[in-house]
Amino acid sequence: MSDNGHIVLRCEGLSKTFNEGPAQVEVLTNVDLVLQRGEQLAIVGASGSGKSTLLQLLGGLDTPTTGRVEIDGKNMANLNSTARGHLRNRALGFVYQLHHLLPEFSALENIAMPLLIRGDRPADASIAAAKMLERVGMGHRQAHKPNELSGGERQRVALARALITRPLCVLADEPTGNLDTRAAESVYQLMLELNQEFHTSFIIVTHDTRFAEKMDRICMLVDGVLQ
Repeated sequence: MSDNGHIVLRCEGLSKTFNEGPAQVEVLTNVDLVLQRGEQLAIVGASGSGKSTLLQLLGGLDTPTTGRVEIDGKNMANLNSTARGHLRNRALGFVYQLHHLLPEFSALENIAMPLLIRGDRPADASIAAAKMLERVGMGHRQAHKPNELSGGERQRVALARALITRPLCVLADEPTGNLDTRAAESVYQLMLELNQEFHTSFIIVTHDTRFAEKMDRICMLVDGVLQ
C-alpha cells in the first residue's frame, strides 16, 4: 500500500555493461523506476534477464555504467563509501535466496547485527532483535543457529534482520527460491503483513507469478529492458 508523495527509491537511465573479453555485454538498458513509500513491486523475468544485477545497483552494491540511483532523495554516486554504507544501513534491508545468515551466530545475534553495526548498545540491540523474532513467529528459536533451523525459519530470520533497522525499502532476491510451496506461502504472507505494519517498501525479484500478482505492481525485465 503506497504512501503517495514520499519517493524512497528512484533510478533514471540505469544501464550496466560488462566486458567479456573483447565483447561488451549490456545487461541492463536505460532502466527508469520510481518506488513510493510502502509500495510493493515485483520484478519478474527469465533467468539471465538482469534481475539480480538491477537489485545490486538499486542497493548500491554495484555501480551503474550510466544513469543514477537515488535512495531517499540522495544520489548514491555523490556519496563516499562511508556515507553510502550509512545510507544503506539506515534506508535499505536485503533478503537473498540463500539467507546469508552468519552460521556461527544465533538467530537473535544475526538479527541484532545491523543495529550493532549502526552503533546501538548491545543490550538495546538484543531487546529489539527479540521483539522482531517474536513478530516473525520465531521467538522460541532465539538461541538456535542457522543450521538448526528449517529453510522457511531461516528466511523468517533473514526477513527480521532486513527489517530490524526499520528501513524505507527491502530488496529481496528470489526470497523463496529454495523453499517448498507451503514454506514459501507463509514467508510471502509474512512479507505482505510486515509491509502493511511497518510501511516499508518491498522490491521483490521472483519467478513465482502467484506471489507477484499479490503485489501492488509488476514489472517485467526482458533482455535488460524494464517493462
